Amino acid sequence: MATGACGINCDVCKLNIIGTCSTCGPGRSSQAVSKLAAQKNLFGAGCPILECAHLNDIDHCMKDCALFPCENFKMGPYPFSSGFLDMQKRRLSQNPPALTPQDTDIVIPETYWDALILKDIHTLCNFTLCEPRENGIVFPFLNQTILIDFGARTLKKNNLGRWEPLDDPLLELITLLYFNRADALYPKGKKLVGTKDLKEGHFFKGPHALNLGPLLQRFQDHLSDFDEAAIALKAEAVNMADNAYVFHPFPRIPLYYLIWKKDQEFDGGVDVLFDESIEQCLDAASIWGLVNLVTRYILQAKNN
Repeated sequence: MATGACGINCDVCKLNIIGTCSTCGPGRSSQAVSKLAAQKNLFGAGCPILECAHLNDIDHCMKDCALFPCENFKMGPYPFSSGFLDMQKRRLSQNPPALTPQDTDIVIPETYWDALILKDIHTLCNFTLCEPRENGIVFPFLNQTILIDFGARTLKKNNLGRWEPLDDPLLELITLLYFNRADALYPKGKKLVGTKDLKEGHFFKGPHALNLGPLLQRFQDHLSDFDEAAIALKAEAVNMADNAYVFHPFPRIPLYYLIWKKDQEFDGGVDVLFDESIEQCLDAASIWGLVNLVTRYILQAKNN
């Protein structure tokens, strides 16, 4: 592959085309080893970006490293401008646009909060295995502890013992829909199903198919990175596919993510399975949103 660890695509560089300069290649590649050796022989030291990527077993900093953009990019004049790096840092700290299945911005109706506030907290917590608070509910979401603050009508996250507002419209919407709909302690663990097995399975076709391509692109060739992301989100390994974990966005809503590697006969793939009871608590659009939400957290996991 001609794209270097820093992100420069040498295929479109005339120096590489005419043979004046060779590609550095991804950090895990044989090209990286050769390039570093040549740089040390000619200049006494290798490119700090390429050395770091190779040392940390990373192919491309922009895609694979949670620390991008780091000081290695800021210390030298190459390969990007300070404006580009500042933009990357700013936008990486933001969540992508929160959209409905109709590709419109998510708006939280106040009626969802109105309905939830009228519910009996202790009964609802028994149904969902969450913890009641004087004016709300606390639940574990992946590796975070979330407070549904009834008084402030907002979600908050626990940061070193302090509750801070959590600005995540998709998480807020799915949370409100789930807690408003949960009205019994539904049995789970009886059967795992895919989207095609759900009663509303027709919903997950065409534009509403689960968007799992980014996971395949990111992890198919580096399953150990998927291990790290899953462990960071407190998921549990399961003996399914080439690599699989069960994630817990809510205590009684498990999502099973399965990855198959590419081989000579199969292009590889990613799938998500659900406990059959999920349709008792979430409709098809909410399941679609929940998978998008958890997928985003997996891709953004800090140590992947």
